[in-house]
Amino acid sequence: MRLWSLHPKYLDPQGLVALWRETLLAQAVLRGETRGYRHHPQLQRFQAQTDPEGAIGAYLRAVLAEARDRGYGFDGSKIRSARECAPIEVSTGQIMHEWRHLLQKLAARSPTVHEKWQDIEIPETHPLFSPVPGDVAPWEKHQEAP
Repeated sequence: MRLWSLHPKYLDPQGLVALWRETLLAQAVLRGETRGYRHHPQLQRFQAQTDPEGAIGAYLRAVLAEARDRGYGFDGSKIRSARECAPIEVSTGQIMHEWRHLLQKLAARSPTVHEKWQDIEIPETHPLFSPVPGDVAPWEKHQEAP
C-alpha cells in the first residue's frame, strides 16, 4: 500500500488506478470493515487525525478529481465520507523520499511520464497535505541512511 503525499497528477495511469484502489482499501480499514492492514504504517497519519474517515475521504476526493480530469470513470460513490478535513502536515524529507521513489518507478514503467516530470525539483503535494521542514517520516519502511 502506498498512499502518496505527492500530488496525484504525477502518477502514470497504472499508478493512479493503484492509488485509487489502495486508498479505497485504506478507507475500509479505517472504517473497521476489514481485518487486514489495520496496522499498516501508511495509515498512521490518517489514524492520528481527529476524524480518520474524513481525512481518507478528503484524500480520495482529490484522487477522484485527478481521475476525472484525465477522463477516467472512477466511481465517486465509493467515497464514504464527505466531511472536510484540516490539512495534514508532511515533512519535506518525506516528500523528497517519495519523489525519488516515484521517479524510479516511472523510469522503469512509464518512461514518457518520467521524462515529463524528471526535472521537477520540488514536487507539489497531494492537496490534503501541507509541507513542513523535516526528515523522512518514521513510519516509512525504507529509511535512507543519514
